[in-house]
Amino acid sequence: MFQEFKKFAMRGNVMDMAVGVVIGGAFGKIVSSFVTDIIMPPISVLTGGVDFSSLAVTLKKATVGHEAIILHYGAFINTIVDFVIIAFAIFIVIRQINRFKKKEEEKPKEPSEDVLLLREIRDLLKSKNS
Repeated sequence: MFQEFKKFAMRGNVMDMAVGVVIGGAFGKIVSSFVTDIIMPPISVLTGGVDFSSLAVTLKKATVGHEAIILHYGAFINTIVDFVIIAFAIFIVIRQINRFKKKEEEKPKEPSEDVLLLREIRDLLKSKNS
């Protein structure tokens, strides 16, 4: 069972996926910082100083022995903006990858040595029969 697991874990797709998850996690942190520190302050200025991350609605006030129940919808707005930016960035990357693949497919491939040799043989046979 250990050998089978080792074979599974060392396949190329699993390793590629692991690298993608790690890089994706780091990329997510970068985008979160970008949204929180770069995007949201100008939006806050445009909306009259509203800080989205602090927007909340108190559903139930705090009482003795119980904390308040608060709906933090501002944090949710920040998360949605994070998602949209990440999705757009991934879309751009995938689009570029597809363009490169398409250009490679469009390039005419040069025939291999075997094909060239077979063509020479064919041409020689044709010239002998003529």
